[in-house]
Amino acid sequence: MKKLIAVILGAAMISSMVAGCGGTSESGDSKSNVVKVFNWGEVIGEDVISNFEDQYDAKVIYEVYDSNEMMYTKLQAGDKYDVLVPSDYMIERLKNENALMPLDKSLIPNMENLADEVKGLPYDPDLTYSVPYFYGSVGIVYNKNNVPKELVEEQGWDILKNTDYKGKIFMYDSERDSFMVALKALGYSMNTENEDEIQAAYQWLLELNNTMDPIYVMDEVIDSMIGGVKDMAVVYSGDAAYILSQNEDMAFCEPKQGTNIFCDSMVIPANAENPELAHEFINYILSYDASYDNTYTVGYTSSNKQVRDDISAEGEEYYGNEAYIPRSGYENDEVFHDNPVIRENLSNLWIKVKSSEE
Repeated sequence: MKKLIAVILGAAMISSMVAGCGGTSESGDSKSNVVKVFNWGEVIGEDVISNFEDQYDAKVIYEVYDSNEMMYTKLQAGDKYDVLVPSDYMIERLKNENALMPLDKSLIPNMENLADEVKGLPYDPDLTYSVPYFYGSVGIVYNKNNVPKELVEEQGWDILKNTDYKGKIFMYDSERDSFMVALKALGYSMNTENEDEIQAAYQWLLELNNTMDPIYVMDEVIDSMIGGVKDMAVVYSGDAAYILSQNEDMAFCEPKQGTNIFCDSMVIPANAENPELAHEFINYILSYDASYDNTYTVGYTSSNKQVRDDISAEGEEYYGNEAYIPRSGYENDEVFHDNPVIRENLSNLWIKVKSSEE
């Protein structure tokens, strides 16, 4: 299903780029009917873009990235977009660099559809610059036929170092998420600035790397876990929800030591060339139909409260799916903050972890 979506989106993107090339509409006006969107890979519904184009007589140039850092690099290189969908800590960074445009909320009436869980978050508490798209957590997807539920719940993140499962785990190839796992396993904050704690987490990850033979993956973890390639994987909850919906042998755990609660949100860059249509696109995404298409197709938790509640109700697609709605209010869970010193430190240490040998 996901590969089909990728093909459809790829064709739609090429079509939109061809139709919008040259920067003018058919009438020769400025590109008022073109909106350029930069989003995560595989996080949009099958008909969302085409329906928007039909409804607003617009052209969408749609590009994808696989990490906040990749998106940021493109921005630094001078690429311009009308809508971005970065995560919380990246929004914090872009705000601090004056790279975002304050939103005109009068143009986004569908903000009234937002769930309470995505309001008041520390990176943009008043939603001055951002509108939540999806939210979720990080946890462990595991094959319940091979890994006892009681053991996962008891050991939490430490099960990733249980040698009974050597060679049978996927780690997400992300320094932030991997250091979050290690720091939480050790009882520390994932936003710690304490060098001793960061070094302890580094040693934790080194030991995992050198004793467990993990495979480091990105989006390919989805199809791999659906196919039962490994016994467990560190996975974002939205991907986990989709995996569970496709393979009944899989289960999901948010470890008791705590985890990252994240929110990917729509923002408009300060240098956007079509902010008016960008507002229209954001408002459209928050509509019931678009939000339902998004969450049904992808599995990430909708920021639209009614959609979230409807699709997880009895008899619906994500009813009983333990990964679909992340827990809230748990004292050990946190939201990432942006810290340039820590960011560079973790990046360097992560390279050392993956290149190390026993």
